Amino acid sequence: MARPVKLRCVSWWPRISFFKPVGVPLNILEKVNLSIEEMEAIRLKDVEGLEQEECARRMRISRATFHRVLGMGREKIADALIYGKAIQIGGGDFGLPQQRFRCNNGGHEWDVPFEVIARGGPLACPKCFSDDVQPAPLPPSDFQGRGRGRKFHGGRL
Repeated sequence: MARPVKLRCVSWWPRISFFKPVGVPLNILEKVNLSIEEMEAIRLKDVEGLEQEECARRMRISRATFHRVLGMGREKIADALIYGKAIQIGGGDFGLPQQRFRCNNGGHEWDVPFEVIARGGPLACPKCFSDDVQPAPLPPSDFQGRGRGRKFHGGRL
């Protein structure tokens, strides 16, 4: 049985989630799916120009994992550019540095740090101690989805 994927901390949220070649109808294009953590790795390394060790520290993963995520992201972008494919950004195994949660009983909202979410422990409302909580709506964007397979049921990850 494979080990579960560790969440990657992502501090940047894409405002645009889809790119396609100009002049080619979308219905005849192949798509490449670039995960949020692959996009974050490319942003940290190629846009911010950070060393891999610092990038890995910011994403709270090992340097080897960062290298693998970065390589997969670059490979997908190269494939899309060379073969004229569309790029769709979304999904993956990630968490935000802080995620806002809402209690379904009283409507109270509070922030939970990434480390607590990554541990996967039960979450409870700090006011009424109810475990009937869910992530608060994300900031408005074109982005679809929060991550692959990470759903909240009864206050648990």
